[in-house]
Amino acid sequence: MRNRIPPILGIFAVMALSNAVVPVLPALGEGSTLQGIIFSSYFFGALITVFPAGLASDRIGSRLLIQIGLAMTVISGIILITVGSPLLIILARIFEGIGAGLLIASAMSLLNSDPDHTRLSGFFMGSLNAGLLAGLVGTGWIVSIVHEPRSGLLAFTAISTVAFLLSLTMTKGIGQKIQPPSEIPRYLNQYKWLWYSAIIIVGTTGAATALYPEFGGHDPFSTGIYIASMNLATMISVMIVSHIRLDPVTTIRIAAVGIAGSVIICLETPWGFPLMGAFAGVVIIAQMAFLAETGAPQGAMMGIYNTATYGGLALLPFITGFIAEYSSFFFAFLIPALFAITVAFTISRCECRLRVRQ
Repeated sequence: MRNRIPPILGIFAVMALSNAVVPVLPALGEGSTLQGIIFSSYFFGALITVFPAGLASDRIGSRLLIQIGLAMTVISGIILITVGSPLLIILARIFEGIGAGLLIASAMSLLNSDPDHTRLSGFFMGSLNAGLLAGLVGTGWIVSIVHEPRSGLLAFTAISTVAFLLSLTMTKGIGQKIQPPSEIPRYLNQYKWLWYSAIIIVGTTGAATALYPEFGGHDPFSTGIYIASMNLATMISVMIVSHIRLDPVTTIRIAAVGIAGSVIICLETPWGFPLMGAFAGVVIIAQMAFLAETGAPQGAMMGIYNTATYGGLALLPFITGFIAEYSSFFFAFLIPALFAITVAFTISRCECRLRVRQ
């Protein structure tokens, strides 16, 4: 338990702190451009570290990387609470993202290498989405009571501190299998359609989230509730699916079609978000089960997987935002839905298992 609780509590705290800036972005920077930079700088930090962190966890173990990632989260939270300079806030967000990347890849490597990986993946992804939900809704609730814009940041920095202290009690785990760098291109090529599914599915949820505030025209509180319902549905979904043994390829194929339909439903009603979240949870657990069955070092696989998901979060919202500005919201929602449909046809090209070279 000492090796399981810190990463699961840690991912809750890290995700909550990352989302805690969303309701109070106007208090951190003036203008939509600056607010967008403050928001996205976190993803940039995570994007550049998840892959090397995955590789490093195979070589030096996950424990140290989890501890460093949580320590960086605490430090970044303290900076965000205390500084007023937009430049320092942006740098703190990048620093926060780097810490998150270290934690996510190494924690997923640790848990996905456990014999009970499917159930633990459910707890981990459930905690991740609970953190996103808490950061979005919890911050708004805390600020409405305390009337201090950074009070939510303070609360989730405190929880991050608890997770860091617990991580210091972790024991050194059994070493992972280490593959030479020459093996990485083989993983990229042999499982390219799995990586593609990660880019598209997670990127689609990000695209819908980025498009809806302007498209929906609701007040900020209602918009936050609708989008948060996606995280709640994902949290419930991963907890349920992680206790059911399903064929990964078939599951991803069916859920990808569900994701596509959910995006189209969002054009008519925001209740497409919880439906999308439920299908996304199914896909995520199936993808992690798929990777666990490959027999490859899970640090490397989780590094590539998380790079793909963060790449999707950076790429698809940008593409769909451009389409919405120069074409229409209809096509902006339609394009990621069509991409999701392609996942249903391409995922079967991946083999279920990979024989690791000796």
